[in-house]
Amino acid sequence: MDPRIQSNKCVVSCLFLLWCITTPTEAFALQQRQPRLQTYTIQQSHQLLKQPTTALFQASKDDPPSEGLIGEASGDDKNQLFSNPFAWLKEWYDSDEGQGDIKTYFVSLFIALAVRFTIIEPRFIPSLSMFPTFEVGDQLAVEKVTKRIKPFYRNEVVVFKPPQAFNDFLAREYGATQETREALIKRIVAVEGDTVETKGGKLFVNGEVQDEPYTAEDADYQFGPVTVPAGSVLVLGDNRNHSLDGHIWGFLPEKNVIGRAVFIYWPPW
Repeated sequence: MDPRIQSNKCVVSCLFLLWCITTPTEAFALQQRQPRLQTYTIQQSHQLLKQPTTALFQASKDDPPSEGLIGEASGDDKNQLFSNPFAWLKEWYDSDEGQGDIKTYFVSLFIALAVRFTIIEPRFIPSLSMFPTFEVGDQLAVEKVTKRIKPFYRNEVVVFKPPQAFNDFLAREYGATQETREALIKRIVAVEGDTVETKGGKLFVNGEVQDEPYTAEDADYQFGPVTVPAGSVLVLGDNRNHSLDGHIWGFLPEKNVIGRAVFIYWPPW
């Protein structure tokens, strides 16, 4: 999977599955172990201390073998585990505890995937095109619900699938033979019906200069004037002179928007 599109909830679910598998293993192994200690009375201890070392070794040879020490499986248990290493898995699967663990895992996984694909998902910032708002490595939450119930507004940061115009530009300028499927992140600077142009380093929307404290620097290019068509928006990167954005490849269809960026959750500072 592309490291830029990571789902922390899926990772948690996978770790939960690992826990579900390993925990019963340890429980079963501990149940199979029967630790027994060889105990001596005070009189027997004094007698042993009075014996020479050679006698102690001889006595240990004559004593019957211990049936197991703490943390050590008996011979029969070892043979059983080696002859059928998946026996514990079957026993766990057939148990009420195993069935409960499996149900818990799949319910958790279903909820995580449902939330990830319909409500909110994490995204990874791979470049400096949105600097200084976002830096490389920032992980942010992208909300995917409100795009269905309210229109887009200027200054909103959105994550979107690259439009065909973007892929055509890459093919024309860089000889790309495959269409990219990597999601992009930019800021909406104009919505449908707006007339946009960039001159003197400033952005003008409907003839009014825009206050953009979030940009890294003034634009060193001229763009427009153009009018945003219906069903589209114009997106630019906050790092205006280092962003492959709408001033190069054109307008973004609203249907390509994945969701709105709502907050950075990592790093926490």
